[in-house]
Amino acid sequence: MTKYDLIATSAMGLEALVAKEVRSLGYECEVENSRITFKGDEKAIAKSNLWLRTADRIKLKVGEFKATSFDELFERTKALPWENFLPENAEFPVSGKSVKSKLFSVSDCQAIVKKAIVERMKHHYKRVGWFEENGPLFKIEVGLHKDVVLLTIDTSGSGLHKRGYRTGQGEAPIKETLGAALVLLTNWTPNRPFVDPFCGSGTLPIEAALIGQNIAPGFNREFVSEGWNWMDTKVWDEVRIEAEDLANYDQPLDITGSDIDHRLVKTAEENAFEAGLGELINFKQMRVQDFTTSKEYGVIVGNPPYGERLGEKSAVQQMYREMGQAFAKLDTWSIYMLTSDEEFEMVYGKKATKKRKLFNGFIRTDYYQYWGKRPPRDK
Repeated sequence: MTKYDLIATSAMGLEALVAKEVRSLGYECEVENSRITFKGDEKAIAKSNLWLRTADRIKLKVGEFKATSFDELFERTKALPWENFLPENAEFPVSGKSVKSKLFSVSDCQAIVKKAIVERMKHHYKRVGWFEENGPLFKIEVGLHKDVVLLTIDTSGSGLHKRGYRTGQGEAPIKETLGAALVLLTNWTPNRPFVDPFCGSGTLPIEAALIGQNIAPGFNREFVSEGWNWMDTKVWDEVRIEAEDLANYDQPLDITGSDIDHRLVKTAEENAFEAGLGELINFKQMRVQDFTTSKEYGVIVGNPPYGERLGEKSAVQQMYREMGQAFAKLDTWSIYMLTSDEEFEMVYGKKATKKRKLFNGFIRTDYYQYWGKRPPRDK
Protein backbone atom coordinates (compact mmCIF):
# COMPACT_ATOMS: atom_id res chain seq x y z
CA MET A 1 0.00 0.00 0.00
CA THR A 2 1.13 3.57 -0.73
CA LYS A 3 2.48 5.54 2.24
CA TYR A 4 1.19 9.10 2.64
CA ASP A 5 2.40 12.07 4.67
CA LEU A 6 -0.42 12.74 7.11
CA ILE A 7 -1.05 15.65 9.49
CA ALA A 8 -3.33 15.54 12.53
CA THR A 9 -4.15 19.16 13.39
CA SER A 10 -4.73 20.10 16.99
CA ALA A 11 -5.77 22.96 19.24
CA MET A 12 -2.89 24.80 20.93
CA GLY A 13 -1.79 23.01 24.07
CA LEU A 14 -3.15 19.60 23.04
CA GLU A 15 -0.31 18.57 20.68
CA ALA A 16 1.31 16.13 23.16
CA LEU A 17 -2.04 14.45 23.76
CA VAL A 18 -2.76 14.04 20.02
CA ALA A 19 0.78 12.68 19.51
CA LYS A 20 0.21 10.12 22.28
CA GLU A 21 -3.01 9.01 20.56
CA VAL A 22 -1.27 8.74 17.15
CA ARG A 23 1.50 6.61 18.70
CA SER A 24 -1.07 4.39 20.42
CA LEU A 25 -2.48 3.62 16.94
CA GLY A 26 1.01 2.38 16.00
CA TYR A 27 2.43 5.34 14.05
CA GLU A 28 5.67 7.20 14.76
CA CYS A 29 5.07 10.95 14.69
CA GLU A 30 6.67 14.37 15.03
CA VAL A 31 5.14 17.24 16.97
CA GLU A 32 5.05 20.86 15.80
CA ASN A 33 2.83 23.82 16.73
CA SER A 34 -0.78 22.69 16.31
CA ARG A 35 0.15 19.79 14.04
CA ILE A 36 1.35 16.22 14.43
CA THR A 37 2.90 14.64 11.32
CA PHE A 38 3.10 10.90 10.61
CA LYS A 39 3.28 8.48 7.68
CA GLY A 40 0.66 5.87 6.89
CA ASP A 41 -1.36 4.04 4.24
CA GLU A 42 -5.08 4.14 3.45
CA LYS A 43 -5.79 2.23 6.66
CA ALA A 44 -3.94 4.93 8.65
CA ILE A 45 -6.25 7.58 7.12
CA ALA A 46 -9.32 5.58 8.18
CA LYS A 47 -8.00 4.63 11.63
CA SER A 48 -6.84 8.12 12.59
CA ASN A 49 -10.17 9.66 11.54
CA LEU A 50 -12.13 7.03 13.43
CA TRP A 51 -10.03 6.90 16.61
CA LEU A 52 -8.35 10.25 17.37
CA ARG A 53 -10.36 11.84 20.18
CA THR A 54 -8.40 15.08 20.57
CA ALA A 55 -7.32 15.97 16.99
CA ASP A 56 -9.25 18.57 14.95
CA ARG A 57 -8.91 16.89 11.55
CA ILE A 58 -6.63 14.64 9.45
CA LYS A 59 -4.98 16.19 6.39
CA LEU A 60 -3.00 14.54 3.62
CA LYS A 61 0.15 16.48 2.68
CA VAL A 62 0.65 16.79 -1.09
CA GLY A 63 3.70 19.07 -0.98
CA GLU A 64 5.71 21.68 0.90
CA PHE A 65 8.08 24.25 -0.60
CA LYS A 66 9.29 27.84 -0.37
CA ALA A 67 7.68 30.47 -2.61
CA THR A 68 8.05 34.25 -2.63
CA SER A 69 6.48 34.97 -6.04
CA PHE A 70 3.22 33.96 -7.70
CA ASP A 71 5.19 32.36 -10.58
CA GLU A 72 7.06 30.19 -8.10
CA LEU A 73 3.81 29.23 -6.36
CA PHE A 74 2.24 28.29 -9.73
CA GLU A 75 5.17 26.24 -11.06
CA ARG A 76 5.90 24.37 -7.85
CA THR A 77 2.21 23.55 -7.30
CA LYS A 78 1.92 22.34 -10.92
CA ALA A 79 4.95 20.07 -10.43
CA LEU A 80 3.16 18.04 -7.72
CA PRO A 81 1.48 14.69 -8.63
CA TRP A 82 -2.15 15.81 -8.22
CA GLU A 83 -3.37 13.03 -10.53
CA ASN A 84 -2.39 10.51 -7.82
CA PHE A 85 -5.17 11.95 -5.64
CA LEU A 86 -7.75 13.69 -7.83
CA PRO A 87 -9.87 11.78 -10.37
CA GLU A 88 -10.88 13.57 -13.57
CA ASN A 89 -14.30 14.56 -12.18
CA ALA A 90 -13.04 15.62 -8.70
CA GLU A 91 -14.64 18.62 -7.03
CA PHE A 92 -11.67 20.48 -5.56
CA PRO A 93 -12.32 23.85 -3.90
CA VAL A 94 -9.19 25.60 -2.62
CA SER A 95 -9.13 27.47 0.71
CA GLY A 96 -6.13 29.26 2.15
CA LYS A 97 -4.34 31.25 4.82
CA SER A 98 -1.16 33.30 4.91
CA VAL A 99 0.92 34.29 7.93
CA LYS A 100 4.09 36.45 7.80
CA SER A 101 4.61 35.73 4.08
CA LYS A 102 5.41 37.87 1.02
CA LEU A 103 2.41 36.31 -0.73
CA PHE A 104 -0.15 37.73 1.66
CA SER A 105 -3.22 37.88 -0.64
CA VAL A 106 -5.04 34.67 0.24
CA SER A 107 -7.56 34.96 -2.61
CA ASP A 108 -4.74 35.32 -5.17
CA CYS A 109 -2.89 32.32 -3.71
CA GLN A 110 -6.07 30.22 -3.86
CA ALA A 111 -6.72 31.19 -7.50
CA ILE A 112 -3.12 30.42 -8.55
CA VAL A 113 -3.08 27.03 -6.80
CA LYS A 114 -6.40 26.14 -8.41
CA LYS A 115 -5.11 27.16 -11.87
CA ALA A 116 -1.87 25.20 -11.40
CA ILE A 117 -3.76 22.03 -10.43
CA VAL A 118 -6.10 22.43 -13.42
CA GLU A 119 -3.11 22.76 -15.79
CA ARG A 120 -1.51 19.63 -14.30
CA MET A 121 -4.78 17.71 -14.59
CA LYS A 122 -5.40 18.88 -18.19
CA HIS A 123 -2.01 17.53 -19.18
CA HIS A 124 -2.51 14.23 -17.34
CA TYR A 125 -6.12 13.57 -18.43
CA LYS A 126 -5.49 15.02 -21.92
CA ARG A 127 -8.30 17.55 -21.56
CA VAL A 128 -8.70 20.84 -23.43
CA GLY A 129 -11.76 22.35 -21.76
CA TRP A 130 -12.74 22.98 -18.15
CA PHE A 131 -13.35 20.18 -15.61
CA GLU A 132 -16.95 19.54 -14.59
CA GLU A 133 -16.14 18.90 -10.90
CA ASN A 134 -19.25 16.77 -10.33
CA GLY A 135 -17.46 13.89 -8.57
CA PRO A 136 -16.06 13.24 -5.07
CA LEU A 137 -15.00 16.17 -2.91
CA PHE A 138 -11.30 16.96 -2.23
CA LYS A 139 -10.94 20.08 -0.07
CA ILE A 140 -7.50 21.54 -0.79
CA GLU A 141 -5.81 24.04 1.50
CA VAL A 142 -2.87 26.27 0.67
CA GLY A 143 -1.20 27.45 3.87
CA LEU A 144 1.67 29.95 3.84
CA HIS A 145 3.82 30.52 6.90
CA LYS A 146 7.02 32.59 6.63
CA ASP A 147 7.07 31.98 2.84
CA VAL A 148 6.81 28.19 3.20
CA VAL A 149 3.83 26.78 1.29
CA LEU A 150 2.02 23.69 2.60
CA LEU A 151 -0.53 22.06 0.29
CA THR A 152 -2.92 19.58 1.89
CA ILE A 153 -6.15 17.69 1.19
CA ASP A 154 -8.64 17.32 4.06
CA THR A 155 -9.55 13.66 4.67
CA SER A 156 -12.09 14.29 7.46
CA GLY A 157 -14.83 16.53 6.02
CA SER A 158 -16.59 17.97 9.08
CA GLY A 159 -14.15 18.59 11.95
CA LEU A 160 -13.46 15.54 14.11
CA HIS A 161 -15.25 17.20 17.05
CA LYS A 162 -18.50 16.50 15.19
CA ARG A 163 -19.10 13.02 16.58
CA GLY A 164 -22.68 12.86 15.36
CA TYR A 165 -24.42 12.70 18.75
CA ARG A 166 -25.19 16.36 19.38
CA THR A 167 -28.93 16.93 18.90
CA GLY A 168 -28.87 20.20 20.83
CA GLN A 169 -26.50 22.41 22.80
CA GLY A 170 -26.29 25.26 25.28
CA GLU A 171 -24.95 28.77 24.75
CA ALA A 172 -21.23 28.02 24.96
CA PRO A 173 -20.73 24.29 24.41
CA ILE A 174 -17.23 22.89 24.86
CA LYS A 175 -15.89 21.16 21.73
CA GLU A 176 -16.03 17.38 21.95
CA THR A 177 -12.29 17.16 21.17
CA LEU A 178 -11.46 19.46 24.12
CA GLY A 179 -13.96 17.56 26.29
CA ALA A 180 -12.14 14.29 25.54
CA ALA A 181 -8.80 15.99 26.28
CA LEU A 182 -10.03 17.19 29.69
CA VAL A 183 -10.98 13.60 30.57
CA LEU A 184 -7.72 12.13 29.25
CA LEU A 185 -5.70 14.67 31.28
CA THR A 186 -7.16 13.33 34.55
CA ASN A 187 -6.29 10.24 36.58
CA TRP A 188 -9.77 8.77 35.98
CA THR A 189 -10.16 5.08 35.22
CA PRO A 190 -13.48 3.46 34.22
CA ASN A 191 -13.84 1.67 37.59
CA ARG A 192 -14.05 4.99 39.49
CA PRO A 193 -16.95 7.46 39.79
CA PHE A 194 -16.90 10.39 37.33
CA VAL A 195 -18.88 13.59 37.96
CA ASP A 196 -19.35 16.74 35.84
CA PRO A 197 -21.27 19.32 37.92
CA PHE A 198 -21.53 21.77 34.97
CA CYS A 199 -22.55 19.25 32.32
CA GLY A 200 -24.37 21.66 29.96
CA SER A 201 -25.38 19.59 26.93
CA GLY A 202 -23.47 16.57 28.26
CA THR A 203 -20.18 16.67 26.34
CA LEU A 204 -17.83 15.69 29.20
CA PRO A 205 -19.90 12.76 30.58
CA ILE A 206 -20.49 11.44 27.03
CA GLU A 207 -16.79 11.68 26.13
CA ALA A 208 -15.90 9.97 29.43
CA ALA A 209 -18.32 7.13 28.64
CA LEU A 210 -16.84 6.71 25.13
CA ILE A 211 -13.35 6.55 26.67
CA GLY A 212 -14.53 4.27 29.50
CA GLN A 213 -15.93 1.68 27.08
CA ASN A 214 -13.18 2.23 24.46
CA ILE A 215 -15.69 3.26 21.78
CA ALA A 216 -14.14 4.93 18.71
CA PRO A 217 -15.29 8.60 18.74
CA GLY A 218 -15.89 8.60 14.96
CA PHE A 219 -17.93 5.40 14.97
CA ASN A 220 -21.28 7.12 14.30
CA ARG A 221 -20.28 9.43 11.46
CA GLU A 222 -18.97 9.56 7.90
CA PHE A 223 -15.76 11.06 6.51
CA VAL A 224 -15.21 12.81 3.18
CA SER A 225 -12.41 10.39 2.19
CA GLU A 226 -14.91 7.49 2.22
CA GLY A 227 -16.05 8.77 -1.19
CA TRP A 228 -12.57 8.74 -2.77
CA ASN A 229 -11.98 6.22 -5.56
CA TRP A 230 -8.51 5.22 -4.28
CA MET A 231 -9.73 4.61 -0.71
CA ASP A 232 -10.99 1.02 -0.85
CA THR A 233 -14.35 0.66 0.93
CA LYS A 234 -12.98 -2.63 2.34
CA VAL A 235 -10.47 -0.57 4.35
CA TRP A 236 -13.26 1.41 6.03
CA ASP A 237 -15.28 -1.77 6.70
CA GLU A 238 -12.22 -3.46 8.20
CA VAL A 239 -11.42 -0.49 10.47
CA ARG A 240 -15.05 -0.24 11.66
CA ILE A 241 -15.25 -3.98 12.40
CA GLU A 242 -11.95 -3.70 14.32
CA ALA A 243 -13.38 -0.78 16.33
CA GLU A 244 -16.52 -2.77 17.11
CA ASP A 245 -14.36 -5.66 18.38
CA LEU A 246 -12.24 -3.32 20.54
CA ALA A 247 -15.24 -1.66 22.24
CA ASN A 248 -15.86 -2.91 25.77
CA TYR A 249 -19.64 -2.54 26.05
CA ASP A 250 -19.70 -4.65 29.21
CA GLN A 251 -17.55 -2.21 31.20
CA PRO A 252 -19.78 -0.88 34.02
CA LEU A 253 -19.56 2.90 34.47
CA ASP A 254 -20.52 5.31 37.25
CA ILE A 255 -20.86 8.63 35.40
CA THR A 256 -23.02 11.56 36.53
CA GLY A 257 -23.66 14.92 34.88
CA SER A 258 -25.55 17.71 36.62
CA ASP A 259 -26.44 21.29 35.78
CA ILE A 260 -28.44 24.11 37.34
CA ASP A 261 -30.49 24.48 34.10
CA HIS A 262 -33.15 21.75 33.73
CA ARG A 263 -33.45 22.41 29.97
CA LEU A 264 -29.76 21.64 29.47
CA VAL A 265 -30.10 18.47 31.54
CA LYS A 266 -32.84 17.32 29.14
CA THR A 267 -30.62 18.17 26.13
CA ALA A 268 -27.73 16.24 27.71
CA GLU A 269 -29.98 13.19 28.16
CA GLU A 270 -31.06 13.38 24.50
CA ASN A 271 -27.44 13.68 23.33
CA ALA A 272 -26.41 10.68 25.46
CA PHE A 273 -29.21 8.57 23.95
CA GLU A 274 -28.14 9.70 20.45
CA ALA A 275 -24.60 8.47 21.28
CA GLY A 276 -26.03 5.12 22.40
CA LEU A 277 -25.02 5.81 26.00
CA GLY A 278 -28.34 6.90 27.47
CA GLU A 279 -28.60 4.01 29.94
CA LEU A 280 -25.02 4.49 31.17
CA ILE A 281 -25.00 8.14 32.29
CA ASN A 282 -27.04 9.60 35.11
CA PHE A 283 -28.11 13.23 34.53
CA LYS A 284 -29.82 15.44 37.10
CA GLN A 285 -30.61 19.08 37.84
CA MET A 286 -28.51 20.37 40.72
CA ARG A 287 -26.43 23.34 41.89
CA VAL A 288 -22.73 22.53 42.30
CA GLN A 289 -22.85 23.90 45.88
CA ASP A 290 -25.27 21.10 46.81
CA PHE A 291 -23.01 18.25 45.72
CA THR A 292 -22.47 15.56 48.36
CA THR A 293 -21.42 11.93 48.07
CA SER A 294 -20.47 8.96 50.23
CA LYS A 295 -18.44 7.43 47.36
CA GLU A 296 -14.65 7.56 47.42
CA TYR A 297 -11.77 7.99 44.95
CA GLY A 298 -13.93 9.62 42.30
CA VAL A 299 -13.02 12.30 39.78
CA ILE A 300 -14.83 15.61 39.27
CA VAL A 301 -14.22 17.40 35.95
CA GLY A 302 -15.88 20.71 35.19
CA ASN A 303 -15.99 23.54 32.67
CA PRO A 304 -17.84 26.08 34.85
CA PRO A 305 -18.99 29.56 33.75
CA TYR A 306 -15.97 31.90 33.53
CA GLY A 307 -17.68 35.20 34.29
CA GLU A 308 -16.29 36.75 31.08
CA ARG A 309 -19.20 39.19 30.72
CA LEU A 310 -19.37 42.44 32.66
CA GLY A 311 -21.24 42.08 35.94
CA GLU A 312 -21.06 38.27 35.95
CA LYS A 313 -17.68 37.89 37.61
CA SER A 314 -18.70 38.45 41.24
CA ALA A 315 -21.60 35.97 40.98
CA VAL A 316 -19.33 33.38 39.34
CA GLN A 317 -16.63 33.88 41.96
CA GLN A 318 -19.21 33.44 44.73
CA MET A 319 -20.16 30.13 43.11
CA TYR A 320 -16.45 29.11 42.97
CA ARG A 321 -16.17 29.96 46.68
CA GLU A 322 -19.19 27.82 47.62
CA MET A 323 -17.97 25.02 45.34
CA GLY A 324 -14.60 25.04 47.15
CA GLN A 325 -16.43 24.70 50.48
CA ALA A 326 -18.59 21.82 49.18
CA PHE A 327 -15.57 19.97 47.71
CA ALA A 328 -13.30 20.54 50.74
CA LYS A 329 -14.63 17.38 52.41
CA LEU A 330 -13.81 15.16 49.41
CA ASP A 331 -10.23 14.29 50.35
CA THR A 332 -10.10 11.07 48.28
CA TRP A 333 -11.53 12.74 45.17
CA SER A 334 -9.49 14.40 42.41
CA ILE A 335 -10.92 17.65 41.06
CA TYR A 336 -10.21 19.28 37.69
CA MET A 337 -11.63 22.68 36.67
CA LEU A 338 -11.17 24.65 33.45
CA THR A 339 -11.60 28.44 33.71
CA SER A 340 -10.16 31.70 32.41
CA ASP A 341 -10.47 33.32 35.86
CA GLU A 342 -6.90 33.97 37.03
CA GLU A 343 -8.13 34.41 40.61
CA PHE A 344 -9.68 30.93 40.68
CA GLU A 345 -7.32 29.35 43.26
CA MET A 346 -7.71 32.26 45.64
CA VAL A 347 -11.52 32.28 45.40
CA TYR A 348 -11.84 28.46 45.45
CA GLY A 349 -9.73 28.47 48.60
CA LYS A 350 -6.98 26.05 47.64
CA LYS A 351 -3.84 26.06 45.51
CA ALA A 352 -3.90 23.57 42.63
CA THR A 353 -1.54 20.58 42.62
CA LYS A 354 -0.84 21.46 38.99
CA LYS A 355 -2.27 23.71 36.30
CA ARG A 356 -2.05 23.50 32.54
CA LYS A 357 -2.62 26.24 29.96
CA LEU A 358 -5.29 25.35 27.39
CA PHE A 359 -7.44 27.21 24.87
CA ASN A 360 -11.22 26.85 24.89
CA GLY A 361 -11.84 28.21 21.41
CA PHE A 362 -10.05 31.56 21.49
CA ILE A 363 -10.27 31.92 25.28
CA ARG A 364 -7.02 31.31 27.13
CA THR A 365 -7.82 29.14 30.15
CA ASP A 366 -6.06 27.18 32.87
CA TYR A 367 -6.90 23.61 33.80
CA TYR A 368 -6.65 23.53 37.60
CA GLN A 369 -5.86 20.06 38.94
CA TYR A 370 -6.37 18.96 42.54
CA TRP A 371 -5.21 15.39 43.11
CA GLY A 372 -6.92 13.36 45.80
CA LYS A 373 -5.50 10.44 47.77
CA ARG A 374 -4.55 7.41 45.69
CA PRO A 375 -7.01 4.53 45.80
CA PRO A 376 -5.68 1.46 47.62
CA ARG A 377 -4.20 -1.10 45.26
CA ASP A 378 -6.31 -4.17 44.55
CA LYS A 379 -4.79 -7.17 46.24
